[in-house]
Amino acid sequence: MTYPAHIRKKILAELEDSTYREVAAGHRISPNTLATWKKQPQPKGSRRSTPRLLTEEVIRQDVAEHPDDYQWERAARLGCSQNGICKALKRYRFTVKKKTSATARQTKKNAVNSSK
Repeated sequence: MTYPAHIRKKILAELEDSTYREVAAGHRISPNTLATWKKQPQPKGSRRSTPRLLTEEVIRQDVAEHPDDYQWERAARLGCSQNGICKALKRYRFTVKKKTSATARQTKKNAVNSSK
């Protein structure tokens, strides 16, 4: 958990009168955390990430146009890796295409089981 800078300053100010262990125990944090805060009083902030190449609209349109394509084919067409396609499909909750009808073997097996 990241503590705001003003709270860090208050806690670090207590180090002038007490030890690391006493201050850490009083605030329920680790003494190592206090040492880190002393070296770097300001929180680092969030990581700057690059925008996503594959938005949900792009994936949805590609799946609608090419429903039977493999992931590597989508990757070549959209300019990314197969792993990126896999993660995007999972992120936007696309599932594997399901069979809509039973196979002849399943039909025969069900007929035998129902006649017993």
